[in-house]
Amino acid sequence: MAEADLSGGHGDEAGARGRPGAPTGEPTRLLRAALQEVSTVIVGQDQMIERSMVALIARGHCLLEGVPGIAKTLAVSTLAKVTGGSFARVQFTPDLVPSDIVGTRIYHPSTEQFDVELGPVFANFVLADEINRAPAKVQSSLLEVMAEKQVSLGGTTYPLPDPFIVIATQNPVESEGVYPLPEAQRDRFLMKVQVPHPRAHEEMEILRRMSARPPEPHQVLDPVTLLELQHDAEQVHVHQLIADYVVRLVMATREPENYGVPELRRVLEVGASPRASLGLVAAARALALIRGREYVLPEDVRVLARDIMSHRLVLTFDALADGVTTTQIVDRVLAAVPPPRVIWDDPPSGEQAAAAAR
Repeated sequence: MAEADLSGGHGDEAGARGRPGAPTGEPTRLLRAALQEVSTVIVGQDQMIERSMVALIARGHCLLEGVPGIAKTLAVSTLAKVTGGSFARVQFTPDLVPSDIVGTRIYHPSTEQFDVELGPVFANFVLADEINRAPAKVQSSLLEVMAEKQVSLGGTTYPLPDPFIVIATQNPVESEGVYPLPEAQRDRFLMKVQVPHPRAHEEMEILRRMSARPPEPHQVLDPVTLLELQHDAEQVHVHQLIADYVVRLVMATREPENYGVPELRRVLEVGASPRASLGLVAAARALALIRGREYVLPEDVRVLARDIMSHRLVLTFDALADGVTTTQIVDRVLAAVPPPRVIWDDPPSGEQAAAAAR
């Protein structure tokens, strides 16, 4: 694997160490096999499946937003089965309390001692289903879990299993009885993925595949292999120009007038946090590994920018009144901030060498 750093290379090669599509070997084969196995159950939602895998390999968490009935929960449980990790589902409701998630201490009069009952978050895959149905106090109980990957109960810290990922779902349609995620909670998610309805031919395939005997996925990976794949992703090379591009994208949401988009000052209350920069690099590394490269390209960053930056932006009241969306702002930033050019280090042809000599 390539050395994991944010420097190296020369010229404008932008982290390239070879032609696109150069195989990375066993890690890429395993990841593609896992994605293929998930797709034997889930029809059509290729982006959601790939982004969930990217979040897992990048050691992040994922927020899935879409209307009910489009296989968000099924996709997460299938991914857990394919990767061999333990799975826990928590259905968020208005009457949920934090101890229902992280656990609690129970006093036993017979022994005059407290016993600790650990909550369902002690699993490799935790599905927080309809997370916006629970009040902010319950939502924030996941902050330590997601950031530190541990739970503190009664003065004792209990580490969570490794690997660990929280995948939350939320329904964007209903407004009655739901509690929007606070900014601090949204920022803990590496990415937020919009899950659309399936298209007509995909709906027909869902009918054919799921109406009789639904297919059962087979295990392809295991937790130990997942940890190795996460380490492989961390070794994917990120050129200094790619890192500079990531920083410019994020800074354009904080200082838009300095990056050619002064009109965004009126619609942006708060720009993307440093977690956006870290997340873009980590996720781009994971995506490059899945796509068979040992280096990150500008296109990897651009493909993931919407999912990683949009939920970290806070809009002004005027922007909300005008119906401006955060994805529109990210698209505007991507159009205004130029990516680095990728120049491959090919040996010059005879004509090019003669022209250089002159």
